[in-house]
Parts: sequence; structure tokens; C-alpha cells
Amino acid sequence: MLKSHRLCTLALLSTALMLAGCDSGKPAAPLAPSAERLEPPKPKSVAAIAYAVTKGGSSIEFSMEAPIEQITGRVRDAVTGEVKVDLTDLSKTTALITADIGSLVLTQRKKANTGDAAYGDETKQDKQNEHARGWLEIDDKNPDHETHRRVQLTVTSVKADATDVTKLTGDERKVKATVSGEFLLHGRKTAKTVDVEVTFTFKDGQATALRVRSVKPFAVGLEEHDVRPRDALGKLANTLLSELSDKVAKEAQVSLDFTAQVLAPSSAPTSSAPTSSAPTSSAPTSSAPTSSAPTSSAPTSSAPNPK
Repeated sequence: MLKSHRLCTLALLSTALMLAGCDSGKPAAPLAPSAERLEPPKPKSVAAIAYAVTKGGSSIEFSMEAPIEQITGRVRDAVTGEVKVDLTDLSKTTALITADIGSLVLTQRKKANTGDAAYGDETKQDKQNEHARGWLEIDDKNPDHETHRRVQLTVTSVKADATDVTKLTGDERKVKATVSGEFLLHGRKTAKTVDVEVTFTFKDGQATALRVRSVKPFAVGLEEHDVRPRDALGKLANTLLSELSDKVAKEAQVSLDFTAQVLAPSSAPTSSAPTSSAPTSSAPTSSAPTSSAPTSSAPTSSAPNPK
């Protein structure tokens, strides 16, 4: 028992994580505001083009460094959302990006000794993945796993090195930008600013797609998002802290990469126009005989009139 207490105390000092003591189970600082989901930002331009995020090829990665270990988490092909861009004024861009982190996989690289400069080969540890899923409450056994698997990022402010993409040339036009908005993780939302590179793809002068890639990772604090030792059911389990004391850090450095395709410009209304006009055109057709009947019968009916 004494040994366990010492290990827990050492863990708190070495990782500066969120617990004020081994038995308190309370975060050392206030939690970020709670939310189940983020609201889509209000559009800023009527001229904005809507881009739909493509799941395939998307990725979210995070890294965490500790004294003897480097942890990497990856989520593939799980990003969806919509980006609305006014190509003549990127400052009016808005977006809501959502990722399902249910398929999260962690790998690790360890040092043989604390003083070593290089990490070893990358490996996957099942127990470590089990612990991470418990901390995030995304395990299937957790009753709220669907809510906690939802990670979101909104874009409400953009500062770009080139504001008007239409003045650039070529089929690929790259812009560096700093985007700001809200970030949702584990049912807690915080303000975030992310440095990205956006590559706009054109064909025959028309916008077709874009790719957003992090220029550098952005930091996400475990403490403010209430990510801390729990079992698969979400029950706080402080003993996990001592087990993972040399494997976790205070922050995760997050990167993202996704592509989005331009939504077809009002193709549905255009294709449905004939359908909606069909009744319109058929109405005159059906009424034509009715109206033409009197026309054709006019001579018949007019013959008696002179009499």
C-alpha cells in the first residue's frame, strides 16, 4: 500500500496531470464548458461555395511525449463535415468538422533508458489502447460512448496570406491560414487556433475540391477536457494513473488532414425541375382538350345563336 502511494505521488509530480491527490478524484483546475455537440457557424457570405468533407483519406493524429515514451494516436477515414468558402474573401470562411474517434489506435515508441536521445521501434500495446479508450470513455461498454466518440472543430475566423483565391493561378492554389473556432472533445469545448495549409483544386477555371492540412499541431489539454483515468464503464480509476505515470503527458499535440469536394451546384432542383414542370405541362395538356372542346364546338354552339 505504501509503495502504491509513493508511485501515485511520483506520477502526479512527473506528469502534472489533473488529479489534486491520489484519493480526491478531482481535477486540479476548472473543467471546460460541457457540450454534446457544436453548432454550425452562421454563414458569412451568400457567395460561399459549399465543400463536403470526404471520409476516405482523412486522418486525425495526436502525439504525447513522456520521459521514456512517445505515444501516437491515429484515427483514419472518420472525418465528415462541411466547409463554406467565399473564394474572393477567405476571411468569410466557416466550417463544422466532425470526427468519430471510435476507431482510435495508439502506438508507442520507448527509450531503453531515460537519458537516451532516440526512441525505439513503434509498437502497439493492447493494454495501453484499453486504458486510452477508458480515459476517453469511447469503449462500447460505456453507456455514453457515442457522445464521447464525437470530436468536432468549428471555423468562425480565418486569417489567410492570400484572401482572394480567384486572383491566384493554376489548377492547384495553396494558401496558408490561421483558423479559429471551438474544439469539442470528451463532451467539453474549448477555443482553438490552428495553423493550416489549404490547397484549392480547380478544373477549367472552376473550383472542384480543397485539402486542409495542419502546418503544425495544436495543443489539447487533457485536464480541461476531463480526460483522466477511468475504467471501460467510465468509473474513475485512480490506480491507472500510477500504471501509466511514465506514458502520459499533460497535453496532446493534434494534427488533421482532410479533403472536401464542391457540392454539385443546385443539381437536385435542376433535375427535379422537369418533374415539377411535368404536372405543370400536363395540366395545360389535360386542360387543353377542355378549353379546345369549346373552341371546336364553338361553330356548333354558335350556329344556333344566330337563330
